[in-house]
Amino acid sequence: MERLLSKFWGDISGLPEGKKIALMYWTVAIVLFGAQLLFGVLAAIQYVNPDFLYTVMPFNITRMLHINAMVVWLIMGFIGGIYWLLPDETGIDVVGAKLGKLGFYLLTGAVAVVVLVYLFIQIGKGNFFTLWFINEGREYIEAPRWADLGIVAVMGIIYYNVLATVLKAKRITGLLGVLLIDLVALAGLYIAGMFFTPNITQDQYWWWWVVHLWVEATWEVLVGVLMGWALMHVLNTPRRIIEGWLYLEVLLVFGTGILGLGHHYYWIGTPEYWLGIGGFFSSLEPLPLVAMIVHAVYDAGVHKLQTVNRPALFFIFLQAFGNFFGAGVWGFMHTLPQINLYSHGTQMAASHGHLAFFGAYVATNLVLMYIALQYIRAPQGPILDSKTWKIAYVGMIVAMVGMVGALLVAGFAQTFFERAVGGATWQDYIVTQMHPWVKIPMYWRLGFGILFLFFYFVLVYDMLTIGKKAVQTEVKPA
Repeated sequence: MERLLSKFWGDISGLPEGKKIALMYWTVAIVLFGAQLLFGVLAAIQYVNPDFLYTVMPFNITRMLHINAMVVWLIMGFIGGIYWLLPDETGIDVVGAKLGKLGFYLLTGAVAVVVLVYLFIQIGKGNFFTLWFINEGREYIEAPRWADLGIVAVMGIIYYNVLATVLKAKRITGLLGVLLIDLVALAGLYIAGMFFTPNITQDQYWWWWVVHLWVEATWEVLVGVLMGWALMHVLNTPRRIIEGWLYLEVLLVFGTGILGLGHHYYWIGTPEYWLGIGGFFSSLEPLPLVAMIVHAVYDAGVHKLQTVNRPALFFIFLQAFGNFFGAGVWGFMHTLPQINLYSHGTQMAASHGHLAFFGAYVATNLVLMYIALQYIRAPQGPILDSKTWKIAYVGMIVAMVGMVGALLVAGFAQTFFERAVGGATWQDYIVTQMHPWVKIPMYWRLGFGILFLFFYFVLVYDMLTIGKKAVQTEVKPA
């Protein structure tokens, strides 16, 4: 495994075991990132041409793999970030590293098996056997029950690694304290998706606790910890600034996240007051993390934004703006009760989701990976920089903005023709799908999706090469 990691990341022979585990997770995450984009492009093709691969891999399978690959690669990226920062925060290597590696192999193996099952078993009975071993049938969390239990078990291993390391080091920081609390919620909230009830309202109630609260609450707090640590390393931001905003984030995310779920509750049969409560409180969740980054950049601006890692710095900027507009502005834009009555379930939600996940989570993982590349390839300098990361950076942003804009136009058309004018019947939905203002943007979405996939390969090429020439130049004179 170390030989394989060295081919991608560089010489890792002197790294602590915790950081090696991080690289293991990040390597698989990058591969799954590519798989997410590939299945996304296939799904986009099938949206405009439903006959494409219909008998082999229909739209419901490609879409499912696109979304599940996204969720898994992002969470594996976050796990890698935990293992990477732990030795730095505690001053010692990870306790129970062998168990941590076992957790990696368990999670990676489970993902591989689940994907193969998705691909080869597409039709069958819905019973307790299929729920446990094939597919739970719940959108976004289709993984069979054995895989769900495996994910919780891996979270338990990670929690043990963090807690045992903190206890051995006898050092607890604000970042580590929040991390320990959040890891409990990260494992606990996922269990909510394992309840089964024939009452669809109750089933959807628990389903939203995973789909919304697990992703938008526990993930947001975890990203706050990882980005706080990244800001201290990239911009030398004082710890007091980071931890002050992080505590506020915990208060707002967990204090408003549960109430913010209400803008979904209304649509599963709960009282009307949840629509207003959810629409207001869900908009507050991303504000502290954005404020943390803005404050850190402002503080660093006094020192002329001096950094030795330019790609990490610019992905930090992307994280702040992407999180604010994607999760905040775009989310608030269509969760207001008066708007959500017409926009719920349209392509406006897909527009919000693409921008929010790209800004809040994809950018976070890329920040952490470039910090690791700096640590491995150019720990003493020079500045980590290249032309290719800039091409990938600008290209991915342009492609994402194009996809988000196309989906937004289609969503606006749906709210008007399907909901406001038509009345939201199945017939209105089918007719609207053929409308030029819905159909043409989907071709644009496909084009920008292919463009994004191209710049993903540019990004991977940059990660394979950045810093290597600089290291060789330094070694030669010696």
